[in-house]
Amino acid sequence: QVQLAQSGGGLVEAGGSLTLSCAASGRTLRDYVMGWFRQAPGNEREFVGRIGWNNGYTVFANSVKGRFTISRDAAKNTAYLHLNSLEPVDTAVYYCAAGAILGTTPQAYRYWGQGTQVTVSS
Repeated sequence: QVQLAQSGGGLVEAGGSLTLSCAASGRTLRDYVMGWFRQAPGNEREFVGRIGWNNGYTVFANSVKGRFTISRDAAKNTAYLHLNSLEPVDTAVYYCAAGAILGTTPQAYRYWGQGTQVTVSS
């Protein structure tokens, strides 16, 4: 079993930045994929990006490509989502998730964080 604990959400003005943390416990994330999703009220859960834990290779949705980055600290078993050049449309609850296979859908991920609110004011 893997437990994911998130932190780092908050309120930021348009054009600002935030960093979200996702700390894993229960087992190492080696051989796993860490995905990031977001969900705004009335919307489906949307893929944001992912990182392969072993090689650090990242994939991003077109909506955030060039603005968001993902990193990981293996010693801390923690992944980070860096949100830059934020826009009001980025306002959502952000979730981290861990899975054993590559994917861009929620069904590809077995373990989920509790979510954290990111609100971008205009």
